[in-house]
Amino acid sequence: MGQKMLQKLSPQQIQLMKLLQIPTATLDQRIQEELESNPALEEGEEGAEEIFDIKANDSDEKESQEDDFELDDYLKEYIEDDPSSYKLRGEVYLDEEEKSMPIALEASFHEHLHLQLGLADWENETQELIAKQVVGSIDEDGYLRRETEAIIDDLMFSQSIEVPESEVEQVIKRIQKFDPPGVGSRNLQECLILQIRSKIDKDLEGSKVAKEIGLKILENYFQEFSKKHYQKLQKNLYISESELKDAIEEILKLNPKPASAIQSKRGNSTNYVLPDFNVTNRDGDLELTLNNKNAPDLKINDNYMEMLSTYKDTTKGRKSTKKERDAIMFIKQKIDSAKWFIDAIKQRQETLFNTMYSIMQFQYDFFITGDERVIKPMILKDIAEITNLDISTVSRVANSKFVQTEFGTRRLKSFFSESLQTTDGQEVSTVEVKNILSDIVNGENKKKPLSDEKLKDMLQEKGYNIARRTVAKYREQLNIPVARLRKEL
Repeated sequence: MGQKMLQKLSPQQIQLMKLLQIPTATLDQRIQEELESNPALEEGEEGAEEIFDIKANDSDEKESQEDDFELDDYLKEYIEDDPSSYKLRGEVYLDEEEKSMPIALEASFHEHLHLQLGLADWENETQELIAKQVVGSIDEDGYLRRETEAIIDDLMFSQSIEVPESEVEQVIKRIQKFDPPGVGSRNLQECLILQIRSKIDKDLEGSKVAKEIGLKILENYFQEFSKKHYQKLQKNLYISESELKDAIEEILKLNPKPASAIQSKRGNSTNYVLPDFNVTNRDGDLELTLNNKNAPDLKINDNYMEMLSTYKDTTKGRKSTKKERDAIMFIKQKIDSAKWFIDAIKQRQETLFNTMYSIMQFQYDFFITGDERVIKPMILKDIAEITNLDISTVSRVANSKFVQTEFGTRRLKSFFSESLQTTDGQEVSTVEVKNILSDIVNGENKKKPLSDEKLKDMLQEKGYNIARRTVAKYREQLNIPVARLRKEL
């Protein structure tokens, strides 16, 4: 036996934390889910003037199974406080703005495959069932990453048919001849081989000799090619440097993600960035607004309030039955849930605004000039101290959020960086160092790429006190490969 104190999060706090992580682009979906699951919550009318002012109060919640159970306090709390005026409209919202986001009509890659599947001449119905199972197992990149044994098991469970592995492999080889070339591959090597074979068979533009050399490289020396061991390739294939260069150029024309070829043909791009914040420069005064596109006005359903009022009238002067008590408790539970959700949405908007406002003030010089070199070193703790929020809360706000500026749309996380000391003792942001590192790599001689040691020396010459391992870390963060893999012929 023992006593101990534990700090636990309430359901409302958990709900708020989850809402903080949601970007504006998906906020509408989360609100719609809540509207569907809770009938006591509904969207308010446009142009409502009321200000959201609601506090969930649990102090009156008590359960009792006694016959003299009374609900007057509950009814008084909800009816007399005029809950129909609960609206979600804070001062930080943009004014009348369309609550819709751009929707792309996505061309289905799998529909394209199913169309070819239907036009194919299969030997029997079993092969067609296998083909449908295989096509359904192809991922969005165009790869078949499911093992043959797993496909056989799926057919056994879903279609109640047992097929040999050889027949499944035969069907897969036919599907690999579908458009686009490379579809149904198990790995990158097979994908590239299928594509270059297709080009050789169709005798497409370019040198056929270069394609045939490229095919040999992919089939027999894929590891050497991927690691750019060009001298080994020349030696093993008995070819000149120019022949190797032509072959590699043919390989580089191939598509490592065959499914993207279909989407690009139809001109569809489904990657939209919907900024969560907008920063405007008004003659040196920065103005911050939240993007309110996907945050509809919310209120408590009037019908639920009428049900409470009717119940109060019908039970006046008599004791309520157990059935009536259960019904009214259900209504109260739904109203409480709606109130908590509305409150959490408002708190989310206020927290987002306060955090972004602090970031904007901290990085004032950047929002005025757009020069990344003036971005100050800033960590989560700096903003947490300014806003009096927990570091984890600031982290949730910064995650997956974007801000629209006059100089383009940026991730909120890109403003956070550690400091690095120069040889003069000045502190600069690591963002500045990474930009300079990127510029140096872009301007290097690709036939003789710079090593991490040489990059370190060049940065030190520019006045940045940096170690080689730090250069390697920044290079990896910028997705820049090592010198050997940057080499070109």
